Amino acid sequence: MDKILYELESFLKRQISRRKFFLFLFSGLLLFISENRFLKHAFAKSEESPGRKKKNIKGKHDLVVAEGSDPYQNTIKGIEAIGGMNQFVKKDAVVVIKPNIGWDRTPEQGANTDPHVVAALVELCYTAGAKRVNVFDVTCDEAKRCYDNSGIRKAAEAKGAKVYFADHWNVVKAKFPYESSMADWKVLRDAVECDTFINVPVLKHHGLTGLTLSMKNLMGVCSGIRGMMHMGIGRKLADLTDFISPDLTVIDATRVLTKHGPQGGNIADVIQVNKVIVSTDPVLADAYAASLMKKEPLSIPYISEAVARNLGSADLVKADVVNVKV
Repeated sequence: MDKILYELESFLKRQISRRKFFLFLFSGLLLFISENRFLKHAFAKSEESPGRKKKNIKGKHDLVVAEGSDPYQNTIKGIEAIGGMNQFVKKDAVVVIKPNIGWDRTPEQGANTDPHVVAALVELCYTAGAKRVNVFDVTCDEAKRCYDNSGIRKAAEAKGAKVYFADHWNVVKAKFPYESSMADWKVLRDAVECDTFINVPVLKHHGLTGLTLSMKNLMGVCSGIRGMMHMGIGRKLADLTDFISPDLTVIDATRVLTKHGPQGGNIADVIQVNKVIVSTDPVLADAYAASLMKKEPLSIPYISEAVARNLGSADLVKADVVNVKV
C-alpha cells in the first residue's frame, strides 16, 4: 500500500504537459471501452449484411443419428453417413465451427458441447481441404474459463483450429428482405463471412424455451445485449437461422442436461444418451432432438415458427432418417 501511495505522489508531483495529460486520459478511456462488451456493441462500426448465401446442400439422407460410447467416432461416422465432409468443405475454405461454449462447466456437467465432437469436426474439415477452421462463441460466463473448463479450446487447438474469443468490434448489421425484429442486430462478421458454417449445439434443457437446440445455439454469434432477444424469441431465432443459414447441423446428445438448464451444474441432472445427430436441415435436426427428449417438436417456439416460415421440416415420419450403430 505504501508503494502505491508513493508512486501516486510521485506522479502528481511530476510536471506533465496538457497534451500528455489528455493523451493519458484518452488512453484510459480506450482501455475501458475495449474491455466493456456493452460499449463495444454501442461504438462498433458495422455495415449491413444480407446474411450468408444459402447453398441448399442435400446429404445422402435427411438426418443421421450415430450412436455409440465414443462421441468422437459418433461424429466421424455420422458425417460419413450423411455423405462426407467434402460436400460441405471445399479446398482452401474458411470454416466456422460454432459449438456451445457458453458456460463455465466441465464436459461431465452437460452444459456445453462435448469437446470430442468439436475435435472430430475440426479434423474432418482439414482433411477435406479447409484452409482455416475458426471456433468461437459469445459466452455467458467469463470467456477464458468457459473455453478452458469446457475442454473445447484444448481439443480444437490440438486438431489445428483457431480458437478465439468473440470480437465485438468486428460485426455486421443484419439485413432482411422482410420485416424482422432482428433487423440491424449486430452479428459477428466471422460468422457471416465464411465459406462453411457448421452449427454444433449440445442438447439440453432450457428454462425459457424448453430446450436448447441448434437454432437457439445461434444466439452465440450475436453481439449486444442478447437478453433483449428473449421477447418473441421464436420469431427472432427463426429469422437468425434464416440469416446465418448453417450448411450443416451437428447436435451433440452425448450427455444431456435434463433440468436446471441452460447452465446446469449438478451432474445428477445429466443423463448419458450417447448420440450425435447430423442433418443439413436445422429444423429437422431440432425436431428429432426434441422428440428424443419426449417433447412435441412444435411445442418449441422456434421450431414451430421455422416450420410456419418454411425454413425446414419437422415431419419426422416423412423424413429419411438413418440410424448408425458405432
